[in-house]
Amino acid sequence: MNQAATEATVAIVDYGLGNLFSIHQACRHVGLAGHITSDAQAFRDADAILLPGVGAFPDAMEALERLGLVEPLKAMVAEGKPLVGICLGLQLLMQKSYEFAETPGLGLIEGTVERFDNPQGPNGTLKVPHVGWNRIDPPATRDWKNTPLEGIPAGTYQYFVHSYHVVPTDENVVLATTRYGDTIFTSSVLRDNVFACQFHPERSGPRGLDIYQNIKRFILQTKEHING
Repeated sequence: MNQAATEATVAIVDYGLGNLFSIHQACRHVGLAGHITSDAQAFRDADAILLPGVGAFPDAMEALERLGLVEPLKAMVAEGKPLVGICLGLQLLMQKSYEFAETPGLGLIEGTVERFDNPQGPNGTLKVPHVGWNRIDPPATRDWKNTPLEGIPAGTYQYFVHSYHVVPTDENVVLATTRYGDTIFTSSVLRDNVFACQFHPERSGPRGLDIYQNIKRFILQTKEHING
């Protein structure tokens, strides 16, 4: 394998609501050349796009629209460029969210974004937002072989901060689930060239960095497939 086949550049989308520094550092740690940018041309030039996000869904979509990034993101994913979503970046992939008001999303994955509905624990109602460490597990219908979670043990703890969660229409896109009290929600999705997770791998210690290493492999494999 030549050196070009072992290197990848990642455009980290800057729209004012992302945890950009820690994500950029995690990319550097695994050898991904990350560039923080809001320039659609930079997205086209990069091997992959990383869509982060912390905050409210409507604010995020308004910012993406204002910067003229919605249609370029959709077009590049349709062309096969890998896209990775983190936290709010996962939610933005859905068709719509019910946070504050019904708001259309990017529509790259069919489904909705919904608030935790009074999750119940052994001692009563749990707090929302869901903040802290929690397990990720594969759904009963699939395993993590040949995915960005390959080699991550079932039950690994990752760090979460969110009040809303995604509800995909197609259960086949669900890569990981997490239990919060009596609620089991989708914590990661994978469909073709799109991978996203509700948790923050960059804030989740060594196992989180292992996921970033797998993300690098996912990007390189997708890049190789595109280049034939």
